[in-house]
Amino acid sequence: MAWPIPTRKQRNYTALITRARQQKTAVPFDEVPPVAEKASVVERILLHDRILVIMSLAVVSVLSWIYLAVLAIDMAEGDMSLMGQNMATGSMEAMTATMNVWSLSTFALMFIMWWVMMVGMMVPSAAPMILLFALVTRKQAEAENPGRCIAIFTTTYLVVWGGFSVVATLAQWALTEAALLSPMMVGSSQWLTISLLVACGVYQLTPLKQACLSKCRSPLSLLMTKWHPGDLGAMKMGFSHGAYCLGCCWLLMSLLFVGGVMNLIWVALIAALVLAEKVLPLGNLFGKSGGIVMLVLAAFILSESLFSYSAKSIPSSSSTLGNDCRC
Repeated sequence: MAWPIPTRKQRNYTALITRARQQKTAVPFDEVPPVAEKASVVERILLHDRILVIMSLAVVSVLSWIYLAVLAIDMAEGDMSLMGQNMATGSMEAMTATMNVWSLSTFALMFIMWWVMMVGMMVPSAAPMILLFALVTRKQAEAENPGRCIAIFTTTYLVVWGGFSVVATLAQWALTEAALLSPMMVGSSQWLTISLLVACGVYQLTPLKQACLSKCRSPLSLLMTKWHPGDLGAMKMGFSHGAYCLGCCWLLMSLLFVGGVMNLIWVALIAALVLAEKVLPLGNLFGKSGGIVMLVLAAFILSESLFSYSAKSIPSSSSTLGNDCRC
C-alpha cells in the first residue's frame, strides 16, 4: 500500500495544528489543504533527493571511467582518432612525430580528456560534501528549488577542476614539445619523474596541504562558516569547496605524468589515495604516508640513476687508462 505523501504546505500546517492544540485554540482545519492522493514511484523517488543525488553522482562517475577506458583501449591499439591524432601504425619515431603536432582540435580533445578524468577521480571524494549540502539546502526555507541549488553547487565545483584541466593540458603540451613525454603520455625523463615525486611528497607534509585537507574532511564546518543562501550562494560555496579540493590535490594530479596519463591502474591508485585521505578515518595519516612513500621512491630512482651512471663511467675510465699504458 502506498501511503499519501503530504506536500510542503501540508507539513507546515502540521506545526500550526500542533501549536494550536498546545495553546487550546481552534485548529484552522478550513485552511489545511487536502491530503494528496497516492503518489507514484517516481514522485516518491523525487521527494527523496538524497537517493537522486547519489544516483546522479554514480552515473556521472561511471560514465567518466567508461570514457577513459575507451580512450586507453584505443591508445593501446594505436588508434588516436578520439584524441584528434591520425596516427598510422608504424615506428615509434613516426608515433612521436605525430604526437608532437598539436592542433586546436587536439588541444580541445586533450582538455576534454583531462576534465573527464578529473570528474571521474574527484566526484567520489566530493560526494559526502554534495550530499550534506543537499540535506542542508533541503532544510532551508528560502530554497524554493533545492534541486537547482544542488546542481549549481556541483557544476561550480566541477568548473574549478575544469580550470585545472586547462592548466594540465598546457603542461602536457609543453612537456610534449620538450620531448619529455612518450607517445603513451608517460614521462620519458628520470629527472622529471624524480622532481614530480619530490615536489608532491614534500607538499603532502606541508601545513598548506593539511589546511586544505581539513576543509575537505569536515564539510559541515565549511557549510557553517561559508553558508550563502540561494543560487548565487550555491555557486560561491561550490567554488570555495572546489578551491580547497584543488589546493589539496593539484600536485597529486601531476603524478599522472609519472605513471602515465592514460594508465588506468595508476589513475585509480591516485583516485584511491585522494578518496582515502578525504573520507576514511585517520585520512591525514594516509596523505602523510603517501608523501613519505613518494620521497622514498624518488630517492630510490635517484640512487639507481647515479649507480647506473657511475657503472657506465668506470669502464670508459679503465679503457682510457689501458690505452695510456700501452703507449
